[in-house]
Amino acid sequence: MRASKTVQNILRNYEGETPGVKANLCRILMEGKLGGTGKLVILPVDQGFEHGPARSFAPNPAGYDPHYHYQLAIDAGLSAYAAPLGSLEAGADTFAGQIPTILKVNSANSLMSDTAGKNQAVTASVDDALRLGCAAIGFTIYPGSDMALDMFEEIVEMRKEAAARGVATVIWSYPRGEAVTKDGETAIDVAAYAAHIAALLGAHIIKIKLSTDHLMQSEAKKVYDAQKIDISTQAARVRHCVQSSFNGRRIIVFSGGAAKGADAVYDDARAIRDGGGNGSIIGRNSFQRSREDALAMLSKLVDIYKGKA
Repeated sequence: MRASKTVQNILRNYEGETPGVKANLCRILMEGKLGGTGKLVILPVDQGFEHGPARSFAPNPAGYDPHYHYQLAIDAGLSAYAAPLGSLEAGADTFAGQIPTILKVNSANSLMSDTAGKNQAVTASVDDALRLGCAAIGFTIYPGSDMALDMFEEIVEMRKEAAARGVATVIWSYPRGEAVTKDGETAIDVAAYAAHIAALLGAHIIKIKLSTDHLMQSEAKKVYDAQKIDISTQAARVRHCVQSSFNGRRIIVFSGGAAKGADAVYDDARAIRDGGGNGSIIGRNSFQRSREDALAMLSKLVDIYKGKA
């Protein structure tokens, strides 16, 4: 596999990294229909842990089988497939080497009480990622939670171990918890802050949610107003989050969120593309559709990121 000029330029931004980490980033960036473009579409399937099996898979019962998701990602020509330990183990041999995988090494669940605090349990290890041939580990942090400092410390240690062994790190940076209002979870000032925190923690790929034009922090609002930071459109807000990710020196992808209509998914992708983001990490909006509809949607997303739609 030969890296394109675009991918080589992206990898140059990771100046402190080992050749192993860069090789695994290259695997992801050169995979599938978007290989070599610097754009990514990743399939994440950790929703069964987060929301439960029926909420995740009943709309398309084929999704109860982990093999379905491996095959969907492969057939759609995606950049990578991300899932928790058990899901990857269930198909690791059958699909070995056919698509880069990302082991989600921590998870939350919907059976915790509201008073438990926003946190995730570490459910897998770097050794598991190596054993399964994964290109990266994935780890969620919750900026705004009273448990956030523990999560930051956990990923710093795990990222150090992963990098030393040539495995890349993806950080899901999702603001939520005691210090964040519901509207604040997707506020642009908070989203940009979350992206920056992930970059500072050493993320090789940053995953955040698309944001609204709401500004949650009063002190931040003063700066946004004074500096006339453009947050008027989704593309402008994506551009600001890219800027907050070391001025585009870190790969940043945006989650698809809850299930929505196809046109809304395409509009999101165009905004990500036009704002300079690296792509989408899209779960429920793909695997909760029929295989035929999911493949058609993912194909159009590829076309959008190639500038063809």
